[in-house]
Amino acid sequence: MDKFSNILGDDFKAVPELVHSNNSLNETASKRDLSDGNISYKDATAMLASTSTTPTVTRPYVAAAIAGSPSKPPTLTSAPFYTGLNGVNLARDQKLVQLLWMSIVGAILVVFAVRLAQLFVSYIRNIYCMTTERASQQNYFSVDRSRFWAWLKKHLIYAPLGKKRHNRELQLSGAVNYGTLPSRVHTLILVLYAGTNIVYCLILDWHNTQKGALYAELRGRSGILATVNLIPLIVLAQRNNITIPILRVSFDTFNLFHRWIGRLVAVLSLIHFFAWLAAYKLAKGDQATIRIFKNAPFLDYGLLGLVAVIILPLHSLSPIRHAFYETFLHLHQSLAFLTLLGIYVHLDIMHLPAYPSILTAVLLFMGERVVRIGRVFYLNYSRTRGLTTALVEALPGEACRVTFQLPRQITIRPGSHMYAYLPSVSLWMSHPFSVAWTNVESEPAISGHDVLPQRPSTPNSLERQSVMNLVRQAPTSASLVMVARTGMTRKLYDKARASPGGQLKVRGFLEGPYAGHDSLVSYGTVVMFAGGGGITHHLIQIRHLLAGARAQTVATRRIVLVWSIRDVECMEWVKPWMNEILHMEGRREVLMIRVHASKPTPRIDQSRSKSKPTMQIIQGRCEPGAVLDEILPTRIGATMVSVCGPGALADEVRAAVRSRIGLGNLELNEESFTW
Repeated sequence: MDKFSNILGDDFKAVPELVHSNNSLNETASKRDLSDGNISYKDATAMLASTSTTPTVTRPYVAAAIAGSPSKPPTLTSAPFYTGLNGVNLARDQKLVQLLWMSIVGAILVVFAVRLAQLFVSYIRNIYCMTTERASQQNYFSVDRSRFWAWLKKHLIYAPLGKKRHNRELQLSGAVNYGTLPSRVHTLILVLYAGTNIVYCLILDWHNTQKGALYAELRGRSGILATVNLIPLIVLAQRNNITIPILRVSFDTFNLFHRWIGRLVAVLSLIHFFAWLAAYKLAKGDQATIRIFKNAPFLDYGLLGLVAVIILPLHSLSPIRHAFYETFLHLHQSLAFLTLLGIYVHLDIMHLPAYPSILTAVLLFMGERVVRIGRVFYLNYSRTRGLTTALVEALPGEACRVTFQLPRQITIRPGSHMYAYLPSVSLWMSHPFSVAWTNVESEPAISGHDVLPQRPSTPNSLERQSVMNLVRQAPTSASLVMVARTGMTRKLYDKARASPGGQLKVRGFLEGPYAGHDSLVSYGTVVMFAGGGGITHHLIQIRHLLAGARAQTVATRRIVLVWSIRDVECMEWVKPWMNEILHMEGRREVLMIRVHASKPTPRIDQSRSKSKPTMQIIQGRCEPGAVLDEILPTRIGATMVSVCGPGALADEVRAAVRSRIGLGNLELNEESFTW
């Protein structure tokens, strides 16, 4: 079968006058080594253009069949709409893809404008409030001046999909959960995005009397939409996503969109396949057979991409993802590679119009991994200091304190997280952890006044400047707390506990830092809720704000830390760092710490408790609403409520903030790792 016949189908040979009028075309094609399914629509168009003997009565139909024009074919026979671009409306496909990209860019611009406005307000508020001496000087910012913005925060931005549940996982049993629910604003964006894609698939030539033509148009539309959606799908899954620092949207939010767009791509791919199958069955009838895939790489690679893209969302369900996380990651990355490979070759063989989209997706996929490897190499290797080392300490409460000594100095902003590699435990796998502590404080707002160049006038000043230079050049150490769950964290804890002294020195690497773009410096009052290991997200934030309050470079004048733990032995996780915070100058006037132990052993005797006015240990569960009711009447300026911990605690804090939006200028910041 020649290439031209393959595009138009076997039934093309049944048109005598059309075949006989193209003798020169057939003679030219017969001289070439043609395999079934390997001709592009560009090649066929060029062959038609070089044929002068084709009657003008048939040329419009042949060209239209290749280009996807809705022109009706001759009535001599039905065209085989399951091959090539026959029946595909390329012009309409292109316009709809442009609309899709315009909607994506429009959404990005809206979010960017909102973030820019928030940054401007925060900057002005911090500039005005950072040198205030009295709490009353921040009263103007303690009340939300926009009722509409307050309404949006309460009913859309901070609102869960239902009444309260958002990050609290849907439990089937004590060991099996079914993931989390998107918030209302997330749901609105996802519904609009998925809805537009489905509507685009339904904009067909419904007046066409031939079902095959309708199937072909749907096949082309769903195929190109599925391929185009691979680009945002890849971008949303990337750690080194440039839109994260620009839009100041957390990776967890992007990962949520990644999961749902992946499901959309799977649905569009299935539509593409079944539309092709329907057209094939319609054209061949009882002669339709699975043997069409034999020696047909165009179809085989398309089938490979289809199978891989369908398995991806199925194996990514929360019970599988959390029960076998390392296995999930290996399988997920392998399936993603097979998906891109199958679709790329499928489109490349025929040089189909969607080829630039799959090429972009592949380049993004490979390029981000090259950047990731480069960051790991740069951060963990130095010609003068060698490689990164990691000291692992087994702690009470089944956790490890892991301190990575990097060979170079880097800036780690408050609220950052990093990916930890421990090859002796988890080979090449990496896991995200909040940075609990660093030995180098390089924030300009804190230490900028200490590093100004000064003219040495005495030996003491020379010595002090020399010490300061050494501090600035010292390599950074980053400490993480890894609570033992399953997989890597459990293996690491067991290995460290079995080591002499409960300490283990291993080769480890860090990647990052990521995030750290949520600044709290413009808020007069900061309330931090932490659950278990979530305390690590707040420690550097507290150090940063305390030092800034002392230097009058931040607006913060009151910090309340509420930490919920199971037993008081968990306090050992952060004991050395907490002691440093407690000894900071001016800490008593700014920081209040409350530790809630839900099941302490032994029980806490409140009458004999060593709790102090600024440091309290309380037996029982934390009630976020009661904490806010106590703090809000005496708040200073704008109030930020930050939470990092289990989904149940985060949902309780969210509900407490939403119900008290009208009592003050309240903002909510949630740090979560739901992947």
